[in-house]
Amino acid sequence: MLYKFKTKPYAHQEKALEMSWDKEVFAYFMEMGTGKSKVLIDNMSMLYDKGLINGAIIIAPKGVYKNWADSEIPTHMADHIEKKVVLWKTSETSDKYMKNLYSVFKTGTDFHILIMNVEAFSYPKALKFAERFLSCHKAMVAVDESTSIKTHNVKRTKNILSLTDKCAYRRILTGSPVTKSPLDLYSQCKFLDPFLLGHQSYYTFRAKYAIMKKIMVGARSVDIVVGYINLGELSEKLKPFSYRVLKDDCLDLPKKTFIRRTIELSDEQKRVYNQMKKEALAYLNGKMVSTNTVIVQLMRLHQITCGHFTSDDGDIQNLKNNRIGELMDILEEVEGKAVIWAHYRHDIDIIVKTIEKKYPGSVVTYYGDTSTDDRQKAIKEIQNKNGNVRFLVGTPQTGGYGITLTGASTMIYYSNGYDLEKRQQSEARIDRIGQDKPMTYIDLIAEDTIDDKIVVALRKKVNIATEIMGEELKQWI
Repeated sequence: MLYKFKTKPYAHQEKALEMSWDKEVFAYFMEMGTGKSKVLIDNMSMLYDKGLINGAIIIAPKGVYKNWADSEIPTHMADHIEKKVVLWKTSETSDKYMKNLYSVFKTGTDFHILIMNVEAFSYPKALKFAERFLSCHKAMVAVDESTSIKTHNVKRTKNILSLTDKCAYRRILTGSPVTKSPLDLYSQCKFLDPFLLGHQSYYTFRAKYAIMKKIMVGARSVDIVVGYINLGELSEKLKPFSYRVLKDDCLDLPKKTFIRRTIELSDEQKRVYNQMKKEALAYLNGKMVSTNTVIVQLMRLHQITCGHFTSDDGDIQNLKNNRIGELMDILEEVEGKAVIWAHYRHDIDIIVKTIEKKYPGSVVTYYGDTSTDDRQKAIKEIQNKNGNVRFLVGTPQTGGYGITLTGASTMIYYSNGYDLEKRQQSEARIDRIGQDKPMTYIDLIAEDTIDDKIVVALRKKVNIATEIMGEELKQWI
């Protein structure tokens, strides 16, 4: 395999390329931090050099898709490749942008790369543009963080799957192909090839690998998943078209330590928590309720353990609590820099104000309200070894994807959510190439509350995922 790399690949990246480079379909199931983005860029470049493709569409979640244009491609794509990289921006309509966007349809010898966000495919405009691009290019389509298309019956998944027969090569990339259940794999693999797993229907796939049970919800009979079967067989079916590697297998990264710091609820929290729990159970018992209703009740209990709750009229009520005090105790113990993840924006405000009061000028944020410019500044500050900034506070749903925070070696979960993918992705921000210090992960847990139940739920998902991927179960949380 003769190719002039811009950045030298690690041995595991070379293996991934050897297995995949000229295959029509392939899955890079490479753990976060092992450099799967570089592998894809090298793969595209090799195919372009051989005259096998002249275009590519990279589809990625909104929070990370810009990184492909701003960082990944400039860093890793060989200098000898004449390329045109265009970023899809749903709301941008200026003449300059539109002229640049539509330039990807012009014929020539340049390698045309169109980068689009997954969310845009919920609408016809993005789909039609992608289809037009593919109609005038021999192209690869790659889906980064491919669990974003795991839900088989939503519009964006259906639209992205419709591109399957319109391109010459297809790739999916994710470090966590199974985040909730084995059924996550169906749509991801269908994008590569509808026949890969031997099931053209989601429901026949489910019948093969899930144990179903009928329950009565009101007057309706509903099928629910109660367990999984044949996972070893499913694991074997994945091997011919995928490459799986973990950081522990291929990178000499420092040791990771997981710590639980338990918190006792204040008397006020206990009173409100027990009252809310009693009311939630009374509300849900015997009623035909939606999933969203259950989630609302659970969220209210979760908020209480964090020190606040949202009343029926929408006002946020603060509760006396020990969580913020425990966090500040931890920060006194931390050497160097730390990343703090919180589930609620209200908590972020409290955390930032409290840290600023004790350590002025030491904290930056990375969450929904943080501007694009401030997000980039925050990353630079936390990565600057000689800077004054020691703490980055954010939400895993915003800051947990596609960024490198190896300037910190401590990660604190002020609160957790039920989403395994967000948990694993956020952990990987410090656990990746470039980390040279032992890492410590600290979870703040209010015992005998919903905090414990969230951890149990996450562990169950980890166990299922590792069984399918053929890995040893990890010590975690």
